[in-house]
Amino acid sequence: MFETYFNEDFLTFSQIPPKGWNSWDCFGASVTEEEVRQNAEFMAKHLKDYGWEYVIADIQWYEPSADSSVYHNFVPLCMDEYSRLIPAENRFPSSKGGKGFKPLADYIHGLGLKFGIHMMRGIPRQAAHQNTMIKGTSLRARDISCNNICPWNSDMYGVNMELAEGQCYYDSLFELYASWDVDFVKVDDTANSVLYGCHKSEIAAIRKAIDKTNRPIVLSLSPGPASVEHGAFLQKNANMWRLTDDFWDCWSQLLDMFGRLEKWAPYVRKGNWIDADMLPLGHIGIRSSDGGAGNRNTRFTKEEQRTLMTLWTIARSPLFFGGDLRDCDPFTLSLLTNKEVMAMHRDISCSRQVYRDSQMIIWEGISDRAVYYAFFNITDTKLRISLDGLKDICGVGEPMNYGSAVDLWTGIVSPQEMDLKSHDALLLKYERV
Repeated sequence: MFETYFNEDFLTFSQIPPKGWNSWDCFGASVTEEEVRQNAEFMAKHLKDYGWEYVIADIQWYEPSADSSVYHNFVPLCMDEYSRLIPAENRFPSSKGGKGFKPLADYIHGLGLKFGIHMMRGIPRQAAHQNTMIKGTSLRARDISCNNICPWNSDMYGVNMELAEGQCYYDSLFELYASWDVDFVKVDDTANSVLYGCHKSEIAAIRKAIDKTNRPIVLSLSPGPASVEHGAFLQKNANMWRLTDDFWDCWSQLLDMFGRLEKWAPYVRKGNWIDADMLPLGHIGIRSSDGGAGNRNTRFTKEEQRTLMTLWTIARSPLFFGGDLRDCDPFTLSLLTNKEVMAMHRDISCSRQVYRDSQMIIWEGISDRAVYYAFFNITDTKLRISLDGLKDICGVGEPMNYGSAVDLWTGIVSPQEMDLKSHDALLLKYERV
């Protein structure tokens, strides 16, 4: 058995997997205040009633010249006197006069939604080079910085957590974020323990800093892949953590995610969610060249989009839409506003993979009122499914005796035999009697 921890405070604000919108898949590092506001307005009008609530401004909101997903190395960043990055006023005009993100957060809260930001682990390079102050200590940025740097972004040095003043820096950072009324922080350059190690000391410092604010800030760690050997540590310190590097719209990455989610399923509980990454659906890549393509509609077929949504929801991954909500087409919107699927995602208390062979994968999800089965055709051809035959091969016979099953994507009673298209998914609900 793996070691587990229980943090009561997590349960007060992360009882269900978070759902929202993140700017990265559309705009890379270059999102503007107007784009954030307009996507928030769409969410409030069309998605809030289905549980979507977080609006996240992703990386480099402090970089005035950011214009794509390609970082401009070593450019001047917007920073206050205490070595803390602040919004670029040319991109976030409401931040002028030292207001930071508070006006934007107020606007989003006024829509009945929640506001989040991205941050890089560490302290700005320019703070170390200029040797600026750290709030709450006589030491300066150069004293607490170390050459523990991100391999793909030049903005930050690491923080020396052997010094108490390193904790002071993170405390001041989250004190600032709490004063802006931030509800969610995605901390980058933390979770990938396979390539360059899990930065445990800084993650623990961030956890302490959040707790000191007494504000219910959801802590998300990225990028992946996180290592299962750190699972208990991640449960203790984070609300969600990434299982992969950036996920994009290609079938090979989607197929790979099945194994990752199966491996991590035992670590999911209220307050702790395994993050399969954003949903690259709808209109993406507007100012981004990541994922092997630029400005485009998702390359996933409609069948693959159903598979993606079915897997993420039954595995209880957080759901963060990556497309530009302002041009959301009817089919994409239907995936995000399916009441039964969203209810399953909210209500199931446990889920697991129960069967896999070279043609089909089956997941089970259980709630107080229903049992759910998701069937995935992972072949390149049509597959004939017999529900009667599946009772024996995957050991799920008893719930299937409850009665007729409803396909949540179509809303109709499922026949006992049917054809499932290539790369498509069937999501069945069996009501408890």
